[in-house]
Amino acid sequence: MADEIKAASEAPAAAAEPSSSPVERPERPERRPPRPGGPGGPGGREGGGRKYFRRKKVCKFCVEKIEAINYKDIRLLAQFVAESGKIVPRRLTGVCTPHQRRLSSAIKQARNIALLPFAGRAS
Repeated sequence: MADEIKAASEAPAAAAEPSSSPVERPERPERRPPRPGGPGGPGGREGGGRKYFRRKKVCKFCVEKIEAINYKDIRLLAQFVAESGKIVPRRLTGVCTPHQRRLSSAIKQARNIALLPFAGRAS
């Protein structure tokens, strides 16, 4: 019994001391050379392939200088409502933040007085 207590007390002390020999790690395999066409495959920064170009979306209301977004203008509002009936987000339409806020409130008003549907057609 005394031997067990003695062995148990020595074990943590041995674990706490750093080992004198360094731990040997296996060598890493060499990395593969980069693919032709640069990072991201075709169309990357370097090499062949077409470059992907996204045009900056501009706010339709700012460009056409539309100040008031009227809830009665169904043709305008319908452009910003998806077929499912959801309001299309800013990142897809390119509308600026203040106009998106006014647009969404106008769409909600038009829905409440039944100018626009709450939901799209059921499939």
